[in-house]
Amino acid sequence: MIVTASLERTALVGTVTQLLMFVLGHFIPWVAANVFGFGSMMIAATAGYLYAREVELGYGRGALGGAVVGGICALLGLIFAFSLHDVDRLSVLVGTLSA
Repeated sequence: MIVTASLERTALVGTVTQLLMFVLGHFIPWVAANVFGFGSMMIAATAGYLYAREVELGYGRGALGGAVVGGICALLGLIFAFSLHDVDRLSVLVGTLSA
């Protein structure tokens, strides 16, 4: 139902992009204040979109795989930000669920 190779590839792209955003936010306070929330959701949505475009298995399977990819990259990025003490535990939960 989910194409594993595509899932891994798009989750890697999304996670690396999330990590770059959170590293920038760690050193640039403006990024942390103005980009973290929307940026994390947008990166997750873009990674999910890339998965759906790559597999081309229809709306249902694309949406399911895209949601999994978005959740994975958002969770990993937010856990990284939590380890840097840039976000709290509630932000990890809410950010992952909203992505």
